[in-house]
Amino acid sequence: MSEVITIANQKGGVGKTTTAVNLAASLAVAEKRVLLLDIDPQANATTGLGFKRSDYEFNIYHVLTGRKNISEIILKTELQMLDIAPSNIGLVGIEQEFNEQNRDYKNILKSKLATIRDSYDYIIIDSPPTLGILTINALTASDSVIIPIQCEFYAMEGLAQIFNTVKVIKETTNPKLAIKGFLPTMYSSQNNLSKETVADLKKHFSNKLFKAENCEDGFVIIPRNVKLAESPSFGKPVILYDIKSSGSLAYQKLAHSIMG
Repeated sequence: MSEVITIANQKGGVGKTTTAVNLAASLAVAEKRVLLLDIDPQANATTGLGFKRSDYEFNIYHVLTGRKNISEIILKTELQMLDIAPSNIGLVGIEQEFNEQNRDYKNILKSKLATIRDSYDYIIIDSPPTLGILTINALTASDSVIIPIQCEFYAMEGLAQIFNTVKVIKETTNPKLAIKGFLPTMYSSQNNLSKETVADLKKHFSNKLFKAENCEDGFVIIPRNVKLAESPSFGKPVILYDIKSSGSLAYQKLAHSIMG
């Protein structure tokens, strides 16, 4: 049985999609069977793996609305062990569709994933930067959630919201949901705000940081890194773009921390 992990934060621009793509790729390179599930209407995880909208006809929208089985939309990627369930801008209207159909919408993704869970070791879900219906579906379907936190001003702001969402999901649709950990992203050792954010995380959430050997602080921190920023425009995870870059090495450490 696979482990389903959602990458979530209602703040945009914190490295959520970067983390979903590069964690999935790093797990695949470590010879784990991985499905990257893109449920963000922006579809950045899909394009970040080199797929254009013209490359595929069906996407996760067709699965959630019952038009396709999830196995029918899955695409093979450049990495042998990594598949993707692509997204599309059409997902924007799904909230209205669910409301019109008046269905128990919170469990839809969970029921769709049940048919393919046994085919993968890990299913990584890239959720939208909101706490709406799509993210609720992702958290209901997941074993755990990783929360990326940008090492910037107001980094900790908004954590109360996602804590509350996780609490509500645990009390209603998914009692086993756990916070797998916090992941500091976009860290710069030259920046005092970065250092303050990491110090705050260590002070309040040291048991929820990803422990790793050969890391300066003993846990995984994703640095600001040119190769990491460039790789999506080439349609590649950073491990295929520059395997020795600091960004690639950090995500490989995250993958190994998760594998245990």
